[in-house]
Amino acid sequence: MMTSVDTDLIRVLGDPLRLQIVTLLARETLCTSHLVEETGAKQTNLSNHLRVLREAGVVETEPCGRFTYYRLKPEVIERLAGQFAALAQTARLTAEANFKRSCP
Repeated sequence: MMTSVDTDLIRVLGDPLRLQIVTLLARETLCTSHLVEETGAKQTNLSNHLRVLREAGVVETEPCGRFTYYRLKPEVIERLAGQFAALAQTARLTAEANFKRSCP
């Protein structure tokens, strides 16, 4: 059984600031102003990272007056966690079976 992990999503979440944003949004829905305050990042930089997260389907937006609130989509993180769990299970079964490919 071949197990794969969504490498595009790993790349998106691999950036330290984007991972910090995702961690903050896991706790509460926040607007850009809150995220600037929490991360210390410049607003333009933060907006670019939020665009990447939105395009990757990791966050969704909710307009509220002149502000835009961001919310984490937990199912995306759950799917990625499931992929890693399946990968770990494959590694466990391989180790238990002591599977080694013979060298040429």
